[in-house]
Amino acid sequence: MPALMATPLSPDTSPRPRASRKRPAAPARTRRHGARAVGLALAGGGPLGAIWEIGALCALEEALVGVDFTRMDGYVGISAGAFIAAGLANGMAPRQMCTAFIENEGGDDDLIHPSIFVHPAWRELAGRLRRLPSLVAQSAVRFALGQASGVEVIERLGRVLPTGVFSNAPIEAHLRRVFSAPGRTDDFRALPRRLVLVATDLDTGAVAPFGLPGWDDVPISRAVTASAALPGLYPPVRIGERHYVDGALKKTLHARVLLDQDIGLVLCLNPLVPFDATYAPTHTVRLGTDPIPRLIEGGLPLVASQSFRSLIHSRLELGMKGYGLSHPHVDIALFEPDHRDPEMFGANTFSYSARRQLAEHAYQSTRKTLRTRRRALRAMFEPHGIGIADAVLEDPSRRLVTDAPRLAPAWHDVAPDRLGGALRRLGGVLDELESSLRPA
Repeated sequence: MPALMATPLSPDTSPRPRASRKRPAAPARTRRHGARAVGLALAGGGPLGAIWEIGALCALEEALVGVDFTRMDGYVGISAGAFIAAGLANGMAPRQMCTAFIENEGGDDDLIHPSIFVHPAWRELAGRLRRLPSLVAQSAVRFALGQASGVEVIERLGRVLPTGVFSNAPIEAHLRRVFSAPGRTDDFRALPRRLVLVATDLDTGAVAPFGLPGWDDVPISRAVTASAALPGLYPPVRIGERHYVDGALKKTLHARVLLDQDIGLVLCLNPLVPFDATYAPTHTVRLGTDPIPRLIEGGLPLVASQSFRSLIHSRLELGMKGYGLSHPHVDIALFEPDHRDPEMFGANTFSYSARRQLAEHAYQSTRKTLRTRRRALRAMFEPHGIGIADAVLEDPSRRLVTDAPRLAPAWHDVAPDRLGGALRRLGGVLDELESSLRPA
């Protein structure tokens, strides 16, 4: 496993949110006795990413001895990962999130509720439409006088298009209510441990690390909303005199911000990976209910999905290599879906309907990853005071969601068993042949 290293954030000359005059005293940050600091970095990925991260975190929480995801030494989250990181830092355990969001057994204080994401941005649309008459008149005059071409007129009229389809206001209001409950806080400075939620400054393209000193007077609820403001779906979030959008526009994980805290181990979760179709037989990917023999047969949806996943994953790989070179004393354990997993690739990034099935799939696949990489992970984790519960990993009866249908085994899960059986049969045939040829 490569080491996770971090360098300071790139110089950023954009204005910071104005610091508040009175800074509340933060509780003392705690660390396990005799253990090196451990941090958690969560990437984005829309609702699908949140579902996968919850399932994976539940599997890790069960199998890793000495890890409490509500008491990590530092958190960094981006987009969907910002929701999960903010919840964990506020004491909401992965199983609690699963019960509320995946199994729908929570209440109004659920961290994630599907209804908050689909409110149309009527105010944004109305504000833009008010400008339409004047823009049409100005454009018509300029076109009639030969001062603007047809293309320039169309570009000018594009100013009335809304910057987002859905409103951010219900998301922020919901999170503010959740983090204002007893035992929680909407103030970065009142948390017992460091939380960093990354967004992107729209006007400069610079990183906005909310939660770091100088950026920590912004409410957590607003920082989460800014970090998850995917352009086109949600309008930019105004904080002070600046506007902020999804943090994934800059980097995939932003794990480097944890390394300033003397973190010795960083657990990273990245839910979106490109699909490697070269290992899979035909008809393994589905678009809806239709089997797709090749990715190109899926048209624009699959081509766009593969392109987007490849882009963000290539940045992740470059970042990991840089960390390993600059900070070889810091360890990283990256958990992500199997690149050969057609179920995760074919799932709709913005769908909630199959969240029970997908969360169970993430839970079981993460358990399999732990079993497969157990020896290397054990050697990495032991210096940090973390063990692996073998009995938990070997228990085939463990489930995350009791009534979730099990996904059919992926071909790459079944293939090794079939190959092993074939090799055993071949070995038996060779033994018989050897015996028949042996001299009496």
